Amino acid sequence: MKALRALLLSGAALAGAPQAQALCLFCSCTVSTTPVVFGAYNPIGGASGSGTGSVQMSCAGTVGLFVDYSISLSKGAYATTYNDRQMANGAARLTYQLYGDTGSGGACSAVWGDGTGATSTVGGSLLIVLLGSNINRQVCGTLPANQVSATPGGYSDTVQVVVTYN
Repeated sequence: MKALRALLLSGAALAGAPQAQALCLFCSCTVSTTPVVFGAYNPIGGASGSGTGSVQMSCAGTVGLFVDYSISLSKGAYATTYNDRQMANGAARLTYQLYGDTGSGGACSAVWGDGTGATSTVGGSLLIVLLGSNINRQVCGTLPANQVSATPGGYSDTVQVVVTYN
């Protein structure tokens, strides 16, 4: 079993991370992210916020084989549990959540975490071939409405992406 790591920054200023690379038997894989950007949020406007990003994995090999993979996301830099993921602007915080498609009935329906508690990982099988194979998994983010303690400014968090495959 191998793990492939990259960073997924989430929040108002979510940005992609440098590519991480790992080798497995007969294949080479890279993982990267694209940002989840929530945009402008009015904490007293009564509306929630949302945004999407993605996790991409590309693999190439000399023979065709199926590789099972699982993608997990960390709690982030400011949260103590998956239920209270938080973005920061100095000492100010905004609660948010990240969701993924677990294949159980709808895109972005389950809290994307590490599989513990009420979280799920996202995974599947990837056919590795000489010309390369790619996956692109959507990350959905939500900001609950009425976070009235929010202060103006940009908020961000750092979430680690771990791809485990065998």
